[in-house]
Amino acid sequence: MAQRILTVSIRNEVDVVAARQRARQIAGLCGFTHQDQVRIATTISELARNVFRYATNGQVEFFLEGTTAPQTLLMHVRDQGPGIADLELVLSGNYQSSTGMGLGLLGARKLMDAFEVHTGPGRGTLVILRKLLPPSARLVTTLMLGEMGASLTIQQPDVALSEAQHQNQELLATLAELKTRQDELLQLTRELEDTNRGVVALYAELDEKADHLRRADQAKSRFLSNMSHEFRTPLSSIRALAKLLLDRVDGELGVEQERQVRFILDSAGALTDLVNDLLDLAKIEAGKVEVRPATFQVGEMFSALRGMLRPLLVSDRLQLSFEAPDDCEMHTDEGKVAQILRNFISNAIKFTESGSINVRAEVLPGNSAVRFSVTDTGIGIEAANLPIIFEEFSQVENHLQRHVKGTGLGLPLCRQLANVLQGEVGASSQPGVGSTFTATIATHYTGKLAGDGMSSERLRQAAADDGRRAVLVVEDRPELQLLYERYLHQSEFRAIAATSLAEAETVWRHTEPCAVVLDLLLGNRDSWHWLVQIKRDESRRHVPVIIASDIDDKRKAIGLGADAYFQKPLERDELLAALRALVSGQLDRTTSTANAVNM
Repeated sequence: MAQRILTVSIRNEVDVVAARQRARQIAGLCGFTHQDQVRIATTISELARNVFRYATNGQVEFFLEGTTAPQTLLMHVRDQGPGIADLELVLSGNYQSSTGMGLGLLGARKLMDAFEVHTGPGRGTLVILRKLLPPSARLVTTLMLGEMGASLTIQQPDVALSEAQHQNQELLATLAELKTRQDELLQLTRELEDTNRGVVALYAELDEKADHLRRADQAKSRFLSNMSHEFRTPLSSIRALAKLLLDRVDGELGVEQERQVRFILDSAGALTDLVNDLLDLAKIEAGKVEVRPATFQVGEMFSALRGMLRPLLVSDRLQLSFEAPDDCEMHTDEGKVAQILRNFISNAIKFTESGSINVRAEVLPGNSAVRFSVTDTGIGIEAANLPIIFEEFSQVENHLQRHVKGTGLGLPLCRQLANVLQGEVGASSQPGVGSTFTATIATHYTGKLAGDGMSSERLRQAAADDGRRAVLVVEDRPELQLLYERYLHQSEFRAIAATSLAEAETVWRHTEPCAVVLDLLLGNRDSWHWLVQIKRDESRRHVPVIIASDIDDKRKAIGLGADAYFQKPLERDELLAALRALVSGQLDRTTSTANAVNM
């Protein structure tokens, strides 16, 4: 519900000036920047002048709309005049007026986030304006609104004079700022002229070096990713031949010979591990890693890991345990998840002489991801060393280091694999107490690398045309993306998922949707300004936007241009009915508009 702030009557020229002054004051109290305060005041001034000129009298009303941040400054400029006969022509920008009325309306439309005009013979004109408060503005409560109203009741002794003085001060300040900017620009121009030639030469040199480095990096990645067979074949042969010797296939070995062959076999095994890690990292960097998502139970994967890793426990003083919730199901690359956990557990075994190692899986709220943790009672890691352990070839010195072998590639590989699976890794530790390594992996793999843009596979899916109409679903929760996809399955619509506003823009560049399903909260960002951006874009405003959100602020959403509003959970029948009505142009928003006008 909109809360009234102030009403200003328009009966003469002084009232027009007062309306401008009040608009600026209210904008300032709401937290708008100085520039936006001037825009709002100028818009109200122009429309109030139209009221006085064409209808003799009327009023300007100020409201605060919305129960969630960012709230909306709602303004009504109404009169009981003859109405605007050529409204469509005026708003098209082709209306020729000697009085400038059309320019006032066009200016208001450009400066505000939402703009409506309702007019007709015998019922006057109502102009509705909305401006979203800036993200930094505080949420205005009813008590604060009362304090705001009280401060506005203090009238200036001479409104016209005080407003003229204020505008003169603004003009002088603007002129002074322009003079300063002009001087700075002249100085900068001189400096640019002096350095231009050097900059051009530097850019040419940097381009050459960057191109050289890029080619070298690509060559390195291609070399390593293409050399897997050439690297692994001789190592496999060395290990196989060493095992033949140890198995006495060609005769007995002396004690010293057996010891030397075992050294050969151990060294070949260590080198194989190093080559495998290097090749895995190279494949990821070269973009050649393949993700094979499949549905599996985490408990079953833990059972396989338990059987695989128990032989590594050489001491009875070290216990390895696994904990997984019942029916914990994931749809991702099981092999890569297991590889991450194997590296974590192997490290824990290496650096834990006695105690326990606990491997645990925890489903995060909303079933969006599973957090795996490997907790040991080992030697721990100093806090200063935690930031470097996931960097390539970085190892922390400790008294156990000389007894274990490693290259510093295991943890960096875990970080890269988690990123490929739309997740992340982390670590916490206390020296002498133990360490916990975590990997948070998306429950449902959707083909997007964490922190990157949309994958080429998903972009191809977005651009694919199977005869159904594309619906852009902007939702960051994987389970809801899947839900909407199933809702539209076997209908005339197909869902294209975007987890962020940046992804949504990318999708829109590749294919124009027939409608948008938009969540108002994406992570720690809201989508209000993007809704305004769509509805102010002449090329996109015709695309209907359906809000599906946990936020209960329908009035504000409809006022800013949303075509339909639902609170989660949204049912399949509701979504399909809204899409069919909106896309075919049959949804009647008259009731919503009437409610906004007759508040």
